[in-house]
Amino acid sequence: MNKSITSPSADSDGVYRKITRRLIPFLILCYFFAYLDRVNIGFAKLHMQDALNFSDTVYGLGAGIFFIGYFLFELPSNLMMQRFGARVWIARIMISWAVLSASMIFVTSSTQFYVLRFLLGVAEAGFFPGIVFYLTLWFPSWRSARTLGLFILVTPLSTIIGSPLSGAILKFFENVEGLHNWQWLFVVEAVPSFLLAFVVLRFMDNSVAEAKWLTAAEKQVVFDDLATDARRQLIASAGKPQQNLRAMLSNRYVWLLALIFFSFNIGYYGINFWLPSIIKSSGVTDDLKIGFLAALPYVFGAAFMVWNSRHSDLKRERRWHIAIPAIIGAVGLSLSAYCSGSTVWMMAWICLAMSGTLALIPTYISLPGTLLSGTAAAAGIALVNSVGNLAGFFGPVVLGWLKDNTGTTSTGLYILAGFLLLCAPLIFLLPARLINPSLQAAAIAPVASGNEPISRRGSL
Repeated sequence: MNKSITSPSADSDGVYRKITRRLIPFLILCYFFAYLDRVNIGFAKLHMQDALNFSDTVYGLGAGIFFIGYFLFELPSNLMMQRFGARVWIARIMISWAVLSASMIFVTSSTQFYVLRFLLGVAEAGFFPGIVFYLTLWFPSWRSARTLGLFILVTPLSTIIGSPLSGAILKFFENVEGLHNWQWLFVVEAVPSFLLAFVVLRFMDNSVAEAKWLTAAEKQVVFDDLATDARRQLIASAGKPQQNLRAMLSNRYVWLLALIFFSFNIGYYGINFWLPSIIKSSGVTDDLKIGFLAALPYVFGAAFMVWNSRHSDLKRERRWHIAIPAIIGAVGLSLSAYCSGSTVWMMAWICLAMSGTLALIPTYISLPGTLLSGTAAAAGIALVNSVGNLAGFFGPVVLGWLKDNTGTTSTGLYILAGFLLLCAPLIFLLPARLINPSLQAAAIAPVASGNEPISRRGSL
């Protein structure tokens, strides 16, 4: 019997709590080190830039070129994961990025810097969208924002924990065994990813059917919910791509989702890669203090992220839970630029900016899986994420170039805030009935009861 999407039973809740306890903490741990290896370049810059005589433009280009490799190889990587299975492919990704991240210690020129950052993007491509798609094999869409919220909580957590850790490495590891502190930063933070890859090979199951830790009855609960979800997706939109990559590429909503993600990421990654330097320019010189201050905005962001994703699921609404945080983030980012001369006020507004910026992520990330299914879902999630992540190239590059030419990051921050603000009107171009679980549930109810034929539904 199919479970109701409006009134899940206690047994159903228990099954998903069990799956959450099994999968989410481990996936959070893996993504923690993936994200740390991606963004620790922001802390390395505090000493690496002077040691290698890099300009801010060189740093911005090196930080951002990661996302060019990410963009080019993310879609193929996600399709390869479908072929080889999540367990093998995720382990492969983790080993690759660990080796390349540790190899940053050998960089002596800007060219080597660019090449290794590009290859790191190639290696990591597919990890995040692969995990997002992997979770759609275990959770129906009406539980997705909450589940993704728990997983994506690693984004602020990696900075909350990783920033003081990075600051401590920089402060205490200079000239240990003849290596500079920034070189130790890359080595120390790459080792856990390498070791965890072998745990992935033993711990992860490719699907519900392979999960020996679920009983047959528990598996059936998930199978029934996923079947209901697939039926709901079938009747929600007649134009929705079903197992069809060409239709996915021609779907205007896929490209709209990519544009929204692009606008968001320009603001997010711009501040993410430059925050340690912005704090230092405000007058803070101690590496450990910079580490703790850089963690503070993500504490507020994590709290607001959890609240917003839960409230989105509770109200079964998506668009306003993306638009309002985007506006808050843009306002906070603009005010942080205006108050850049004061560490206290700059940090206060950065905290507001991160609260809004991070809060919209899990709610937004649930949308591609709602609009797409099957192979189209795997490809669509990867496409949206890869195109959106191209902003990770432009954000740091724009800030670096403007910093070299104006002597301040304020102008760049205003530009990034403008892109973040753009997310608010763009999200309302997506029809509410296609993405709001409340409207989807109301639409499927008569069909589920047999009172309305599927053929009457689905027109846009």
